[in-house]
Amino acid sequence: MTDVLSERVIRMAGPPEHMVLGLERMRAAMQLLNISERLPMPVIIVGGTNGKGSTVACLESFYRQAGYGVAAYTSPHIWTFNERLRLNGLVAPNRVWAEALDEIAALAGSVALTFFEITTLAAVKILCAARVDLAILEVGLGGRLDAVNAFTPNCSIITTVDLDHQDWLGPDRLSIGREKAGIFRPEVPALYGDGENPCATVLESAAQQHVPLYLLGRDFDFSVQPRRWQGFGQILPMPEPVWAGAGQWQNLALALAAVTVLQPKLAVPASALSEWQLRPVLSGRTQELRPWGADGPRLIVDVAHNPQAVAQLAGLLAGRREHSKGRCHAIVAMLADKDIPGTLQSLIKPVEIWHVLEITDTPRAARAAHLADCLQELGAKQVELGNNMQTLMQMLGRQLSAEDIIVCFGSFHLVNQLPRHWLENPGS
Repeated sequence: MTDVLSERVIRMAGPPEHMVLGLERMRAAMQLLNISERLPMPVIIVGGTNGKGSTVACLESFYRQAGYGVAAYTSPHIWTFNERLRLNGLVAPNRVWAEALDEIAALAGSVALTFFEITTLAAVKILCAARVDLAILEVGLGGRLDAVNAFTPNCSIITTVDLDHQDWLGPDRLSIGREKAGIFRPEVPALYGDGENPCATVLESAAQQHVPLYLLGRDFDFSVQPRRWQGFGQILPMPEPVWAGAGQWQNLALALAAVTVLQPKLAVPASALSEWQLRPVLSGRTQELRPWGADGPRLIVDVAHNPQAVAQLAGLLAGRREHSKGRCHAIVAMLADKDIPGTLQSLIKPVEIWHVLEITDTPRAARAAHLADCLQELGAKQVELGNNMQTLMQMLGRQLSAEDIIVCFGSFHLVNQLPRHWLENPGS
């Protein structure tokens, strides 16, 4: 996942092993760069364990359909660094990224910034220069001490709270929820998606800070049939999620709630919310592909890399397998700092054959042999070590039938190894 811009930011950043979470560096650099914590346009900050990217993409489409200029800042990227910022649906050009990085190096080079801090500062410089009407900023890690949290939101969203990044955020869901609730501001509306099992520390943080917190299932909700969203005294028709999986209805409902809450600042007509005129675009989220044509196996691609996300993927897979007589193959690679057993557990029963690959572009990669050992200890039926994605895909494409399913998951770094045109042109 390294390109020219990535390499430049890596050179500018301090050593990753010395990274300490905190906003002091961001605020020092913002002062040198003349960037205010209150940006000149409304800001939505989106945090949470899973569903952030999908929620951002839905928000982006709704506001663009209403005629607004929208910046969407997300992370990480899959193929190229400039994917991290979209301006009105298009990735920000390398040239404007380079200009922003030049300015940061010239004016804030004395501050030992991290990779994500540099990227966030550059993205904000770019979107301010573009004079968009709305900035949607996705949290990179946690919330309270994340670089994005240096900016003041007009609405905060927490999609879900579950176990991930425990080394940084704490050992349990309560600790993680407290960190994610750090994006709340007093008297600023916030939305939370864990309606059936809300994290107590999220609710406590909102109460302590006098945050008007709106909860899915309590203050707003949705119906799949008929496709309808209701909340805040309104009932709206809603489009069907672009990506498969029960969690995508939740992400879509959060996006509609945010639009409704922000109506006084950015009015959006119901006609811009009822259907997709501009379909949300986000690669690697429960994408179902037929790269070998109708006679070849179905491929499901998901960047899921923690227990909650893979459990949702397992639910989707179970539904697909009810209508399939074929076998299920899984292609997996993960980072070593993830909960590997907890993440893999959900797919042990539905997957017949596991193909384990190794990520090669980061020292954080889990060894393939370690993943294979974990799978065998969990009771996996058949585990094979693969050489590389290209060879493996060629083999599976030749050997499997239209009844078979391949699920590829575990890391953004793994999805990066798939042919880019497969995910960007699903019909090909």
